[in-house]
Amino acid sequence: MKKRILFAAALCLAALSLISCGKSKKPAGNLPAYLDENRPLEERVEDALSRMTVEEKVALTHAHSKFSSAGVPRLGIPEVWCTDGPHGIRAEVLWDEWEQAGWTSDSCTAFPALTALAASWDPELARLYGTVIGEEARYRKKDVLLGPGVNIYRTPLCGRNFEYMGEDPYLSGQMVVPYVQGVQTNNVAACVKHYALNNQETDRFFYNVTIDDRALYEIYLPAFRAAVQEGGAWAIMGSYNLYKGQWNCHNQYLLNDILKGEWGFDGVVISDWGGVHDTDQAITNGLDMEFGTWTNGLTMGKTNAYDNYFLAEPYLEKIRSGAVGTTELDEKARRILRLIFRTNMNPEHKTGKFTSPEHYAAARKIGSEGIVLLKNEGGLLPIRSDVKKIVVVGENAVKMMTVGGGSSSLKAQHEISPLDGIREAFPQAEVVFERGYVGDAGGEYNGVSTGQDLRESRSAAKLIADAVAAAQAADCVIYIGGLNKSEGQDAEGADRTALGLPYGQDAVIEALAAANPKLVVVNISGNAVAMPWVDKVPAIVQDWYLGSEAGHSLADVLSGAVNPSGKLPFTFPVALLDGPVRTPEQFPGVPGDDRRPIFSDVLVPILEENYSEGIYVGYRWFEKQQIAPLFPFGHGLSYTTFAYGEPKVSKSTMTAGGTVTVSVPVTNSGSVAGAEVVQFYVADPECSVDRPVKELKGFSKVFLAPGDTKTVSVTLDKSALSFFDAGKHAWVAEPGRFEVLVGSSSADIRGQVSLELR
Repeated sequence: MKKRILFAAALCLAALSLISCGKSKKPAGNLPAYLDENRPLEERVEDALSRMTVEEKVALTHAHSKFSSAGVPRLGIPEVWCTDGPHGIRAEVLWDEWEQAGWTSDSCTAFPALTALAASWDPELARLYGTVIGEEARYRKKDVLLGPGVNIYRTPLCGRNFEYMGEDPYLSGQMVVPYVQGVQTNNVAACVKHYALNNQETDRFFYNVTIDDRALYEIYLPAFRAAVQEGGAWAIMGSYNLYKGQWNCHNQYLLNDILKGEWGFDGVVISDWGGVHDTDQAITNGLDMEFGTWTNGLTMGKTNAYDNYFLAEPYLEKIRSGAVGTTELDEKARRILRLIFRTNMNPEHKTGKFTSPEHYAAARKIGSEGIVLLKNEGGLLPIRSDVKKIVVVGENAVKMMTVGGGSSSLKAQHEISPLDGIREAFPQAEVVFERGYVGDAGGEYNGVSTGQDLRESRSAAKLIADAVAAAQAADCVIYIGGLNKSEGQDAEGADRTALGLPYGQDAVIEALAAANPKLVVVNISGNAVAMPWVDKVPAIVQDWYLGSEAGHSLADVLSGAVNPSGKLPFTFPVALLDGPVRTPEQFPGVPGDDRRPIFSDVLVPILEENYSEGIYVGYRWFEKQQIAPLFPFGHGLSYTTFAYGEPKVSKSTMTAGGTVTVSVPVTNSGSVAGAEVVQFYVADPECSVDRPVKELKGFSKVFLAPGDTKTVSVTLDKSALSFFDAGKHAWVAEPGRFEVLVGSSSADIRGQVSLELR
């Protein structure tokens, strides 16, 4: 706090010394350009750069606390303050420690995890999400929000999948752009992460990815590219892993050639905390700002050791000795200054909001619209309003989920549990709770505690017996289980070891299904799970980590106050080996010949990981292999039904520079108002190279009252028909016939239409 006050004072003094003389103010024209908010951004940047010393420029490029980097006090240029994370603004920690700072004003609004946002398939909700979380960041005086994450869902074992936006690059790209734009309307930079090929937590500091360029460009880069070129992201975070033998926080091909070269990115590249390993590569290979944890940014050592960072004193020593010049330094400083003038020194002077009623309303809406109704036989859902007795079973009905999971862990002002939400939604009913199983009795992460005591003395058999006894007399049974944010489940730092539910939950569900046919299973997770009991349960709901309003969002859907409209952003396999990642060489990698010092002077073998499945990730793989999934990509039911008419194209042929509009009438053929996500896939049956059966290239969410019909349309151009030709290093669309398939999921195609590219 003292350093923030000093920077504010320096800024005032710098401005006053330049605009004040005696009792009168000099005209604004006498301000140096960098302090004149009416000057163009680039003019301000270049003016500030020209006034800085080499030492001041280097100071910009590395951290000087856990979450901040130095400004230029002499010039009144403030620090850059970063914050985790993509789902809410992290609690304050001490200057040089991870322990809590003990603030009483840093309890935030916890928003739904990004899997829930992706499951809404609603770009306008993504814009709302970005806007409200950006307001919370600005209120807390943060300049960079370390999120959103758009790494592709490659395997359901990845511990951080809950932070990302699913398996499809087009869906991720369409959802990340408005999120980024919403955040940045508050003068807060969105830092899109983790760039790139960061699809596991196992050995995350030392695995090297081998992948062909076509898969890189078609699957793993499009969402990042959209965030940069369409969203205008001001920051990108590098990832821990290696690609082409270089760590991705200083990777020539990813950062200089692609990000800054091909895409024209003009923002800052920020390292993940401890992701920097070499001064020379950090200087030349595209990194702009180094952040870390301990001495040298990664390993345990000195406190307040920021001068030892790779881009700190070692960088200065190389400049002073003549080993390197200052061309790269000027470019880094230029980008950092651009960031500062876009955020803290932006002339719009946004103030933000924090834990407002509007923010909680947004969290509740995003959560309810992201919930996916997977199965609903016999119309068990929504639960009738006159139900007399509801039995709720499962630890996740009461366990707080905002604490834990890694860097996205939050100190929430409040968190409504599913059990409390159900009790509030059904005040006339007797709502009985049974634990059913014991998962994780803990509730503490990084000094933030839930305050819950979930210790249990009953045996597993007794817990099941008690739950069954209660369920037998119920009008409706709601089982609420799934995963949690403990290590080895949905959490940073470790991956899952199996697809199945932990803690013996399958046995609990089987027993409840035998005891009462009116069973609803609610799975809370950020990943697919195995469901061996799927045929015995009439209703299944895919819930997510929904933050502060979790219980309200779920109860809204269970009660019918909100008609579910979410669609799966990733495929649920029946079994783990049904998916594309099947061998140790694919995941988590096997030791190679390369050994490097990472945590200490001891040489550690770099794991080699081969993305040999190429472009066949998610539904692309299942369709190519003709393997039926448990639930397909894009699947999600409603309490009403939708009838699709015949799709049409605006013209049957398209030139390389033209567009075609594909439209389809959709009718709410049921009795309840609701929203449908209409999905448009493109197939290329005549292509000279191997292509997926079909690929998502458009979607639109439409709300319809009973009996209403609306025409839903998307416009396709050449890019929607293209594949990446690695030999030409270019996107190619071959002339010929294409099919556009329109449906309610990747497996539920309602119609198709042909067009020809000339």
